[in-house]
Amino acid sequence: MMTDDKMENGAPEDQAMPQDDTGAEPQSLEEALAAARAEAAQMKDQALRAMAETENTRRRAQRDREDAQKYGISNFAREVLTVADNLRRALEAIPAETLQSDEVLKTLYDGVAATERQLEAALGKQQIQRIWPEGERFDSNFHQAMFEVPDTGKPAGTVVQVLQAGYKIHDRLLRPALVGVAKGGPAAANDASSDGSMGGTIDTTA
Repeated sequence: MMTDDKMENGAPEDQAMPQDDTGAEPQSLEEALAAARAEAAQMKDQALRAMAETENTRRRAQRDREDAQKYGISNFAREVLTVADNLRRALEAIPAETLQSDEVLKTLYDGVAATERQLEAALGKQQIQRIWPEGERFDSNFHQAMFEVPDTGKPAGTVVQVLQAGYKIHDRLLRPALVGVAKGGPAAANDASSDGSMGGTIDTTA
């Protein structure tokens, strides 16, 4: 019989099952689940990092836009301050007694003074504020000391003379006021710091 012949020839009655050539053992359910969780955690971490970077970029862009709106005219403003200085010098160069006797000069003086007020108002609309610290405590954040004045009767560190007005735009300093400071005299107020500043800080990057 054929079956007997096959058995006699040593041939198997059923074909053998194919073997896995990779040699890897099949993963258990727990291992597969752990791998899936690890992959999900990694993808979540990457997504959170991407979202954080996007938010940081948005905030930086917003801050740059706000700075551009506030301080974009800083360079132009510094040029305009020279005009303000010249108007002030022109007014101070005219003796007060001359104005009483010269009607034409008085009219010219009044016109220059009105122009100065208009310029100050225009600067104010752009949040550019004048710093005129005469009689105030010297503050290195806003003032630049040019010289000391002895025997003024004022407390040491008091601004007794302003050579040139300072200006700030919003919270940033455009330029410091150039001042003369009292030397010697009574002790300064206890609430002022020993380095001549008022303890505050101001942004000078405008």
